[in-house]
Amino acid sequence: MLLLSVDSSAVTASAALFKDGEIIKSKFINKGLTHSETLLPLIAEVMEGYDYKSLNTIAVTSGPGSFTGVRIGIATVKGIAFPYDIPCIGISTLESIAYNFVKENAVICSVMDARRMQFYNALFSVKNGVVTRLCSDRAISAENLKKDIEQFDSVIVAGDGAELFYNTAKAENTALADAERRFQNGIGTAMAALGKTPVKADELVPVYLRPSQAERELKRKKTSP
Repeated sequence: MLLLSVDSSAVTASAALFKDGEIIKSKFINKGLTHSETLLPLIAEVMEGYDYKSLNTIAVTSGPGSFTGVRIGIATVKGIAFPYDIPCIGISTLESIAYNFVKENAVICSVMDARRMQFYNALFSVKNGVVTRLCSDRAISAENLKKDIEQFDSVIVAGDGAELFYNTAKAENTALADAERRFQNGIGTAMAALGKTPVKADELVPVYLRPSQAERELKRKKTSP
């Protein structure tokens, strides 16, 4: 089975190509929110030597994350998938992060900066290579998340909000993930997709967890006296 995986849900962007569960090639960049310019060339690099029509599945992080980044990732994948009717799988960005730690036996606290001292978060238990979700994706305050993870002896904090949460919470039972494994990437996205049921490309939808700033401002104006 040939699987292409794509992530552009935050400031980083990546793509990976898997064949029968093994990595053929992967690319990762951290150049800020320039995905409209960088994502397609990144995908073309990992697809070198392979035709898009040979793909069996495409996996993409569908959120949470940057509203623009998530939209670009899903739109790009749909554009590749539609001509060849390639099945697709939407992956939680937070779950993709957890799959960076399959060689650990630990609790992974995936956190992305949601601004205003809130974080997009989910908790995962990793044991003997198996990743088990402990809670749904959510938007949560640093204070409440710190209380949530107090029940665990040791927690690895990862994601683009990891350093901010780690320095804010100052929880004694947490360790900050090393830089090489901290961010979501195409490899983690592909690993999270293995065994999941694909859908048609037009069924892919972004998952934002909360309204965008523009939507919040519009609602505020409508409810203001």
